Amino acid sequence: MKNKTAPEKYARYALTLLLSVNMLNYVDRQVLYAVFPLIKSDFHLSDTELGLLGSAFMVCYMVSAPVCGWLGDRLSRVKVASCGLILWSVATSLSGFATGYRPLFAARTAVGVGEASFSTVSPGLLSDYFPADVRGRILSCFYLAIPVGSALGYLLGGILGQSFGWQAAFFMVGIPGLILALPVWLLQEPGRESRGKTIREYGGRKSGAGYTSLFRNRSFITNTLSMSAMTFALGGLAQWIPTFLCRVHNLGVAKANTIFGIITVVAGITGTLTGGWLGDRMQKKSAGGYLLVSGWGFLIGIPFAVYGLMTPSLIQSIGAMLFAEFFLFLNTGPLNTVIVNVTSPAVRAMAFAVNIFFIHALGDAISPAVLGWLSDLWGLRNALMLAPLFILMAAFFTFLCKRYIEKDVRVAEGQ
Repeated sequence: MKNKTAPEKYARYALTLLLSVNMLNYVDRQVLYAVFPLIKSDFHLSDTELGLLGSAFMVCYMVSAPVCGWLGDRLSRVKVASCGLILWSVATSLSGFATGYRPLFAARTAVGVGEASFSTVSPGLLSDYFPADVRGRILSCFYLAIPVGSALGYLLGGILGQSFGWQAAFFMVGIPGLILALPVWLLQEPGRESRGKTIREYGGRKSGAGYTSLFRNRSFITNTLSMSAMTFALGGLAQWIPTFLCRVHNLGVAKANTIFGIITVVAGITGTLTGGWLGDRMQKKSAGGYLLVSGWGFLIGIPFAVYGLMTPSLIQSIGAMLFAEFFLFLNTGPLNTVIVNVTSPAVRAMAFAVNIFFIHALGDAISPAVLGWLSDLWGLRNALMLAPLFILMAAFFTFLCKRYIEKDVRVAEGQ
């Protein structure tokens, strides 16, 4: 059996490479939302149809995740991740060839399959390169891809889309993934704690077998419900805020996406890194330290989100959104670290697969279309007010998870 952790220098190389790929993951997701107004104009779509483009990706992403997770616990994780990267990069580029709504819809669903392959295996893969006491900080660094990649998606989509057309935006962001596929393929697979044991044997009778053990894990369930509510809110906001800035505050596509991209990258980097640092620090004092950081981040972020949507002042709206995103991004590293800590290594890829399935099935697979439908009925600003209610729900499940976390960590460690 190989050692659990890799040499420090190689581990940091793996972190840098996987972070770069994860960044492309979010660039390719968000570029679509940056060019929403241009696609709407070209194809003469309703807001409901626009929302369904986002939902198509998420539905395919979540449905593919359980299969990819099952493969990730049985095959080479670096090979699964590399194949997924190739698939979603090709599909993103093909989006630029779409001549109508249906071809674009089909291309976005294919992107979902590729990204599911990478997202299910990469957190557990990365965790095996590093010791357990720095997981919060390492996963927070990895999930810096969310704000940075999202911001780049908005910036590149807005600038390229307005200058050269929305098709060019898809062409340009799809190419880098093909370049990084080979280095990912050549990564050394780190050892797993459970190598040489079957899923059923690991952790004795308490851990159960495969997917069934996860549904008896109360920490995993409540943490997943919290992330589902958060994903409904933040997924919907991420897809509609650039359009909100265009429609409500009368900004152009490039300027709206540039502003939202800057907000996202500044708040995302500072919030994600702060959350990882605070989470590791609080975890040394309490078994529920990661959950305390996340729960309070949700609660503090709610009033800022409400004010950012309601104020008629563009400057105040931008400022409130900046603070809202900072406090909401505090949860990124901690909640994903909880998944790692409450599941055995033998089923960790499957745990992330189940988590991905439910957070998107209950979250941003439906929220873009729901908010688009409500926007057609009530107007976009009123529709977006649904998001803070789901953030409150996320806080509730985070604090509920704290009741079960200590016992479930001991079970995952085989104690």
